[in-house]
Amino acid sequence: QVQVAESGGGSVLAGGSLKLSCRLSGLSDYTLYGCAKAWYRQAPGKEREMVSRVSSASTTTYDESVKGRFTISQDIARTTLYLQMNSLKTEDTAIYYCASCYGSGLMGFQYWGQGTQVTVSS
Repeated sequence: QVQVAESGGGSVLAGGSLKLSCRLSGLSDYTLYGCAKAWYRQAPGKEREMVSRVSSASTTTYDESVKGRFTISQDIARTTLYLQMNSLKTEDTAIYYCASCYGSGLMGFQYWGQGTQVTVSS
């Protein structure tokens, strides 16, 4: 059974930093290496949006709103996805979700975590 578990959320003052982690389990090494992975977020009253994505070839993309502030990465085994968030702004407040493997699921990703809350206050 595939499990996707985010952690690392919390409350921080504007200008602060947080590092999110997403642990993937139940996938073969072949799948882990071949899967794209991404971080999405959803703020209250807004649609879920992609924050950053890393392809199977390790190419990274970022939403314009987080470029230069957030960094996506994964461990060598590709079982854990990270999102380093620096210079946080109040508008970064949202539930952050980890997604992996293109498929027929939500936003074109097959596996999703339950989300972790990030709250940035001024």
